[in-house]
Amino acid sequence: MTRSITVPVVDVQTNNFQELWPAMVLAVKSASFIALDTELSGLGNRKALLAESIEDRYKAICHAARTRSILSLGLACYKKVEDKPDYTYLVQVYNLTLLCMEEYIIEPQSVQFLVQHGFDFNKQYAQGIPYYKGNDKGGDAHGQNVRTLFLELLRTRKPLVVHNGLIDMVFLYQCFYAHLPERLATFTADLSQMFPAGVFDTKYVTEYELRFTASYLEYAYKKCKLENSRSKEVGEGGAHLFLEFCSYSGPLSTYVDYRFCSEESGEEALQNICQRFSAYGWCPNGSACPMSHNTDLIIQQDEKTKEDKRKKRKRKKKQKAAEREAEAGEKDGPSKKQLCLEVGEVLSPDQVEGLDKHTTSEDCSGVNGTPRGGASDSVPTAGKTDSKVKKVEGGTHRAGFDAFMTGYIFSYVGTLKSKPGERNAEASCLNKLYLSGKTVPLHVTKSTFSKSSKAHTHKMELVWGKVDQGTVLA
Repeated sequence: MTRSITVPVVDVQTNNFQELWPAMVLAVKSASFIALDTELSGLGNRKALLAESIEDRYKAICHAARTRSILSLGLACYKKVEDKPDYTYLVQVYNLTLLCMEEYIIEPQSVQFLVQHGFDFNKQYAQGIPYYKGNDKGGDAHGQNVRTLFLELLRTRKPLVVHNGLIDMVFLYQCFYAHLPERLATFTADLSQMFPAGVFDTKYVTEYELRFTASYLEYAYKKCKLENSRSKEVGEGGAHLFLEFCSYSGPLSTYVDYRFCSEESGEEALQNICQRFSAYGWCPNGSACPMSHNTDLIIQQDEKTKEDKRKKRKRKKKQKAAEREAEAGEKDGPSKKQLCLEVGEVLSPDQVEGLDKHTTSEDCSGVNGTPRGGASDSVPTAGKTDSKVKKVEGGTHRAGFDAFMTGYIFSYVGTLKSKPGERNAEASCLNKLYLSGKTVPLHVTKSTFSKSSKAHTHKMELVWGKVDQGTVLA
């Protein structure tokens, strides 16, 4: 059975930014929460980004944000539809192509990766929406531009959802808000006021709450989508997730890129999976890798491995019980021959840490077609399947679709609290940003020993009026 979903992603550039401005602002203001993703021109020294000291790690990310730029911004606005059953969301997805008007570094490996996944640098330089980094310059704080769109997002006071989002948050601050503060404590204090409804990191949710085998974005999204579909098919109790999308017609339809995502199956392909991609969502060989990068098949293999281990543990438990019974019998009777049991080795599941999402890809292909109205991933759609396993990578890595996947994970997690025996993972992940290589997250809070930055205080006055530095907005 093939479960498919078609996601309309609205492409926004300088030639239609003003036209789409009212729709984007309305989508942001009416959303229940907003998911966000970025594509960057580079990350700098990868080793420094994983420094043992979190303060040193923050400084390295700040250096990258000051010297690199955001090339595209993805916004996925999820609005809960109250008069529909279960968790039904109206989703609007925007992919903004941006152009920093200051000098910035663009790394060859980033160019190679983005081009391989369909990023059009010619379009970016010709039609990218211009912006300046750091503090406001001239009329940046007014009019219709990316920086004022970011301020509109702040004014909504809605939850913000990211995936492995510390780097995203630092880049957003530097590119669309103000100069970054020097200290991490000041930065987190600023964030806690900028987003009073909280920041949620779906990579932290996936690692520490859902505890999936892997936690890179595409894997987490497809795993959540699969479990949601299975739950509905078997009539499992509790709430389920349903999605609806806007219907785009007329001139607006020319701006929409339809992203078709379906599941594939094939037992014969399970042995041909790239193990590096399976664990990390990234492979140095990219599309040239002879092994499969199909995430659906990776999930199938992981589930099969998990089931095999479960059966092995069950067999071992039975063998131990038989051994105990034999020993008890020896104590009550004459000496008997020792019972020999062949006990298999039980391996504990590896907790594999996914690499940064900016170096992952999704194997969902873009489809240009007739605009669709309300859609739901609850109805399996029959379609043609190719018996030959294909690895689709070109033209698939988009900030808009990544933001959609991030929002889907968060929406699915929200349904779990209604299921018997499930904890409220959504609440337990409030204001916790995932830290690679660490067992504890970065808490987005304002401590009693930290102050907000002067640049932030000025921006808050612009957004909400006079702000008391000693209080966190609620």
